[in-house]
Amino acid sequence: MKRLGNIFDQAFTQDALYDAYLQARRTKRGKAACMRFAARLGAEVSALREEIMSGTYKPRAYREFMVAKPKPRKILAPDFRDVVVQHAIYKVIYPVFDRSFIDQSFACRIGKGTHRASDYALRALRTCDPESYLLKLDVRKFFYSIDREILRSLIARKVKDGRMLAVIALFTGGPGDVGIPIGNLLSQLFALIYLNEADHYAKRQLKLRNYVRYVDDMVMFGMGRDEAVEVKEAMEEFLATRLRLNLSHWSLGKVRDGVNFVGYRTWPWGRLVRRYSLHKFNRAVARNKDATAWSLIAHAKDTASMGHIGRALAANEEMFNRLPQAHKARIAA
Repeated sequence: MKRLGNIFDQAFTQDALYDAYLQARRTKRGKAACMRFAARLGAEVSALREEIMSGTYKPRAYREFMVAKPKPRKILAPDFRDVVVQHAIYKVIYPVFDRSFIDQSFACRIGKGTHRASDYALRALRTCDPESYLLKLDVRKFFYSIDREILRSLIARKVKDGRMLAVIALFTGGPGDVGIPIGNLLSQLFALIYLNEADHYAKRQLKLRNYVRYVDDMVMFGMGRDEAVEVKEAMEEFLATRLRLNLSHWSLGKVRDGVNFVGYRTWPWGRLVRRYSLHKFNRAVARNKDATAWSLIAHAKDTASMGHIGRALAANEEMFNRLPQAHKARIAA
């Protein structure tokens, strides 16, 4: 197994930290913390590098807030300078970990995402016998349940640079022995690393041909009912014994009845966006919220819900006229 060594100095050069700043500001433009950092850019980058190289760097306190959708969660937002450090780490370690992930893991990866995860699910539903079964598993409070000791051991399989491991560990901390912050860039990668173990177990040990995962939602297609029950029990035991995770929900149904996955209701004949998304779209049209409407049209592309979207926009001709040409073409199709 190839392991990364001597990457600490590579990750935290002055130029590398400046590049990390450019990445960090892409989603933070206009934010006060980003502007304060930019106003003293040279001094901030130099100070950050000096702290990291001397071993005195510590992330600042998180800003905490709650979000309600898709389910209630506490978000821990890092200080902007700590976002910069995370981008510097991410750039050097992501490529080597990404090579170890299976193709059917779609969350938070370059060239993947919800649309491609949904496309995979649709293909699997169409390929499998409609009378065969599919199994869907969800992990209980996934981010809050990650065992940090296990996570660090998984990271150390690929990263042997002790100084880099020490900095990475700063972003796995928190009260107690379990849980990582929702809101960190690195937490997305940590989640991929952690459940990669379950992916390889499903593919290599259980020999599941049609398997897909997005964060902690796993779906297996095309099994007999007895086989699906056995797979559920095997996955549940693996998650509990190897990763100290438990299931929150699981469902078993026939392929012909479809699956709810990554924001879509999908059947062998096609897919729809969830009802809540259509409700949000109707509200955006009524309130002339272009950005929200455009985003939901992009989400609904290649689904049967485009008919509903076209009818809703017929009631707001001015908004329809403001649509980007690509969205108009989707609705016309």
